[in-house]
Amino acid sequence: MATGQLFSKTTQALFYNYKQLPIQRMLDFDFLCARETPSVAGIINPGSEGFQKLFFGQEEIAIPVHSTIEAACAAHPTADVFINFASFRSAAASSMSALKQPTIKVAAIIAEGVPESDAKELIAYAKANNKVVIGPATVGGIQAGAFKIGDTAGTIDNIIQCKLYRPGSVGFVSKSGGMSNELYNSIARVTDGIYEGIAIGGDVFPGSTLSDHVLRFNNIPQVKMVVVLGELGGRDEYSLVEALKQGKINKPVVAWVSGTCATLFKSEVQFGHAGAKSGGEMESAQAKNQALRDAGAIVPTSYEAFEGAIKDAFEKLVEAGKTTPVKEITPPQIPEDLSTAIKSGKVRAPTHIISTISDDRGEEPCYAGVPMSSIVEQGLGVGDVISLLWFKRSLPRYCTRFIEICVMLCADHGPCVSGAHNSIVTARAGKDLVSCLVSGLLTIGPRFGGAIDDAARYFKDAYDKGLTPYEFVESMKKKGIRVPGIGHRIKRGDNRDKRVELLQRYARENFPSVKYMEYAVQVETYTLSKANNLVLNVDGAIGSLFLDLLAGSGMFTKPEIDEIVEIGYLNGLFVLARSIGLIGHTFDQKRLKQPLYRHPWEDVLYTK
Repeated sequence: MATGQLFSKTTQALFYNYKQLPIQRMLDFDFLCARETPSVAGIINPGSEGFQKLFFGQEEIAIPVHSTIEAACAAHPTADVFINFASFRSAAASSMSALKQPTIKVAAIIAEGVPESDAKELIAYAKANNKVVIGPATVGGIQAGAFKIGDTAGTIDNIIQCKLYRPGSVGFVSKSGGMSNELYNSIARVTDGIYEGIAIGGDVFPGSTLSDHVLRFNNIPQVKMVVVLGELGGRDEYSLVEALKQGKINKPVVAWVSGTCATLFKSEVQFGHAGAKSGGEMESAQAKNQALRDAGAIVPTSYEAFEGAIKDAFEKLVEAGKTTPVKEITPPQIPEDLSTAIKSGKVRAPTHIISTISDDRGEEPCYAGVPMSSIVEQGLGVGDVISLLWFKRSLPRYCTRFIEICVMLCADHGPCVSGAHNSIVTARAGKDLVSCLVSGLLTIGPRFGGAIDDAARYFKDAYDKGLTPYEFVESMKKKGIRVPGIGHRIKRGDNRDKRVELLQRYARENFPSVKYMEYAVQVETYTLSKANNLVLNVDGAIGSLFLDLLAGSGMFTKPEIDEIVEIGYLNGLFVLARSIGLIGHTFDQKRLKQPLYRHPWEDVLYTK
């Protein structure tokens, strides 16, 4: 066991099993104490590497993350404290690994319930190698104004109230982490505060004992008196009794062993800690308090009198000139996190993203205000989800059914079209699904599947202006613009696209009005008089029918319809639908284990 001070203002730690809050509290304490360097040198997160962003005062810093203890110790040779936030299942093994590193001098084990046999092995190894174990089942420890472990001393407000941002004259050791916070406050009220405080943990076999730390405090010149808080159960306090009797401690020791109320119960009582269970008269709080009193410690008559006893002991030291109370300083202001400040109403901050279509803040996601469970329970389909997420309203069933028909009809058009071809070639090059899908989607545009919006835009403009099909087509010709939605590489006037016929039939049977579709058919009649392949294609059919859907449903204003067409909603329908087929072609090629594609040179015209 170390014989003197464990920590200083330059002490750095390695933090095992990343926990954002306790690390940030350590860094905030560093800033409060005006440390020049952060007390957390590195984080160990098994299986992960990289950096974690945290705050050191107002500055955002990146703390390295290592996947193994060995790598972290090699990267940060000056970090000699290991703070272990692993669960009780792995805490012992990881702590032993850390103690075996030559750079680690102190290991703090936070987890409760570490198997007693494992705890004994850790204790034996630490003693044999002159290392210190704090815990298991500990909150840690603190050297005021210098260094703290994890969540020790709680919030910044509590730390400031307890004057832990600068060193005092009192050494404190306790079994209980929760009671440590209480005593830090009591000690700060009646003395000049803590110099160092340790919570050894409440398990049956702590890695270091009360007397281990009291003997350390006795060797630290800045510590003028010692406060000890024990508890019933075990015999740890008797090692302190022996040290007092043998004269190994020459500083005032104010002590109290909690659990005196246990005698009021008829049967044996197990208190919160695993070790807080009296195993006989000698392990009772009364017996321990009496033994400490007989050995020379200052022991009050009750816990209520504990603070007064501490005050009296400190005042006697001051009167005797053995200590001079530390001068008070004003600690710096810790910058408040934005989220905390917003909640408290101290600041207002602009948001970075606006979303009106979905909300995931409640118990379940909502699409346009409709809970996910409601969508499922009502038996709604993909078309209904699209209507909510794209149009922000629940469209009538004939509308959502039309959307679903469009998706089904446009899902694929064989392996020869440009999009499918690209996805097939990419899949055969061994690329992943997303790459294959994107390579196909990137071909969608004015010449392939991307004419739906343009078809709707031009048909709507011509119809609303009252242009005859002749005037419309000839005006487009003069502008040098092909009529979007008209023309096909394969289909002819005597071999119509079956998809177009299906859409038109559905619309005539279900839509209140098909005025835009009928106008498109009239345009087709005129264009067919010029060439047999200038038929209404699926882009033109969907574009014109979507105009009828938007106008006929009565749920959209004219500006809303114009905006929908302008933004590109209708091309989005083709992108959504064709993604199904492109994914299918990708899976097909991978399932068939097709080799890398190379275009045959016979199919290329080589020319100068």
